[in-house]
Amino acid sequence: MAVRLKQAGLDDIVLLERAGDVGGTWRDNDYPGAACDVPSHLYSFSFAPNPDWSRSFSPQPEIWDYLRRVAKDYDVVRHIRFGHDVEEARWEPGHGRWRVRTSGGTVTAQFLVSGCGPLADPAYPAIPGLDTFRGSVFHSATWDHGRDLAGRRVAVVGTGASAIQFIPEIQPAVSGMRVFQRTPPWVIPRHDRDITAVERRLYNAVPLLQRLARTCIYWGRETYVLGFAKNLRLLGIVEKLALANLRRGVTDPDLRRKLVPDYTIGCKRILMSNDYYPALDAPNVDVVTEPIAAIEPDAVVTRDGARHEVDTLIFGTGFQVTDSPISHRIRDAEGVLLADRWRRGTDMQAHRGTTVAGYPNLFVLAGPNTGLGHTSQLFMLEAQIGYTMAALRYAHDHGVERLEPRADAQEAYTRWVQDKMRGTVWVAGGCDSWYLNDQGRNTTLWPGFTWDYRLRTSRFDPAGYRLRPAPGPARTRRRARSRPGGAVRRRGAGSGRQ
Repeated sequence: MAVRLKQAGLDDIVLLERAGDVGGTWRDNDYPGAACDVPSHLYSFSFAPNPDWSRSFSPQPEIWDYLRRVAKDYDVVRHIRFGHDVEEARWEPGHGRWRVRTSGGTVTAQFLVSGCGPLADPAYPAIPGLDTFRGSVFHSATWDHGRDLAGRRVAVVGTGASAIQFIPEIQPAVSGMRVFQRTPPWVIPRHDRDITAVERRLYNAVPLLQRLARTCIYWGRETYVLGFAKNLRLLGIVEKLALANLRRGVTDPDLRRKLVPDYTIGCKRILMSNDYYPALDAPNVDVVTEPIAAIEPDAVVTRDGARHEVDTLIFGTGFQVTDSPISHRIRDAEGVLLADRWRRGTDMQAHRGTTVAGYPNLFVLAGPNTGLGHTSQLFMLEAQIGYTMAALRYAHDHGVERLEPRADAQEAYTRWVQDKMRGTVWVAGGCDSWYLNDQGRNTTLWPGFTWDYRLRTSRFDPAGYRLRPAPGPARTRRRARSRPGGAVRRRGAGSGRQ
């Protein structure tokens, strides 16, 4: 977002970052084995290709280095205020500004962009007695690297995308591991390999070749939507691939039965691993499917009364996705929290997934129904950023000081999205996933092809907005300073990244 603003000529921007460095989830999630499950050439910014990826699926340190390098190369770092945790952002109609109170001071801005990703705040299950446990307790997103796991008796709670990466890494070192599985995931092979030095030299010498590789990966990933959203029977082919992966990795027939999902593949995120199943098949690992009833000082107790004595608890239980943490810090002119607005029978919703009725001049990146289950989230983010830039350009060119989506336009868009969601694997696949809220509605994912979303956000739609023009003289001055494709400098304009 900051890069696009700067390229448009707007330099009066502030980024608020609660941590001490850039990188978001790739800064924080540094557990053993952390890596991306989207191919490297696609999981990168379109404007900043990296010809030097070392593997087809990049490991966490390499992605973090890439993000820091991009921030430096595009002169973004000087706009960042590190250690500024956003405590409250409130719209002040009298001034036509957002007042953003942070742990490091207050910022006022005409436009506010939330760049708070959904995979930011770890989610812990509410288990009785958890606070009594005497051993080490941590989440995969807050990995305790000071804890030597060699010879430890470890309990892993959860079998999602993070757990299947760190379990094989720590399994050889621990004396025993209990993996508490609520729902088995579908796991397909991970076709990962080293990107050769010859390939990297070619990508550096002929950037078009890397663009071609990226394009091929993109369209290959888009074909997943044919099964996810168009014809669920096509997913049977992928299920057979996953079951073959299970047969290769697990020799114990009883364990194999525990690991076969009872829902359609794709209903939860499809995971990729070549070593997860062999790790579970190891003699020092037990997979426990009985629900956890309580935690005791030295054990996990399951509902059947069994005590599993452990000295370390590791949670791989994901993040607070359907209850967006930043929505508990953003208030409208009357002080109503965005979280409360979304709870009042409307669910999480935003016009084009980006702007919210009742909250003027606010743009939400990775907003409702912009998540993905099959390809690179960066594609959707760049589409949203393009829509945000189009809105800002329209405001500048037409002398608009405030824009806010009409409630009826937002509701119509949301109905269209939810109608399109019907029949997709994410709501008809027979599982309870983190994609769904407590009413069973999918407010997280985009229900179709990503190119369709990009087309729908390629232009700003002023008819769907309430627009307030700037005062006469200011409006005249802005039009006089207009330039094609440009943007005006606005006092205090900020991009709120937490």
